[in-house]
Amino acid sequence: MSSKIYLQITSGRGPAECCRVVALVLERIMEQARKAGLNTEVLEREQGVINRTLFSATLSIEGKGCEDIVKEWEGTIQWIAQSPYRIYHKRKNWFIGLNSFIVPDIKDTNEKEIEYQTLRASGPGGQHVNKTESAVRAIHTPSGLSVTASDQRSQLQNKKLATKRLLIKLAAWNIEQSMQAAQKNWNNHNNLQRGNPVKVIQESLN
Repeated sequence: MSSKIYLQITSGRGPAECCRVVALVLERIMEQARKAGLNTEVLEREQGVINRTLFSATLSIEGKGCEDIVKEWEGTIQWIAQSPYRIYHKRKNWFIGLNSFIVPDIKDTNEKEIEYQTLRASGPGGQHVNKTESAVRAIHTPSGLSVTASDQRSQLQNKKLATKRLLIKLAAWNIEQSMQAAQKNWNNHNNLQRGNPVKVIQESLN
């Protein structure tokens, strides 16, 4: 397994309590990785409606032993707690999903599905890094997802970087779509049976 693993933590567009669990699980994983001497990077986080909540988060973990964290957390996570947002709400079981994924090789990408736009990279204070349009925006036309890369001076390097970022975002988005479907199905069942969670946490959401 690669020494760099990508993770998608998602509420599946569940209620605010699930979004709070996403934020708490992200904090725990990053702290666990830090103590293990691993490098982490939050690539994207989608803020929830309520403060300190997240609809989803995408992060990478890199270093020897990162596979152990993935094995511990990957799957359905059940958090048991009274809702901090709806005091008299009877439900105490909140579920989120965590999945790892690998990024497809750029050479295997169907570039017909990706549209590229060039734009001028700007530096601090609005000053231009250079006079050429070196920044690149990559757009996945079927989904409408897009990312921009302006880190490099070379347009070609920025194109490669934008493509990689887009592939990461697309992989995470695909997981998110699956989780949303599962969350919707769960919410339609009164018994709230979610299969076999890989981790059960009983703790306040505050």
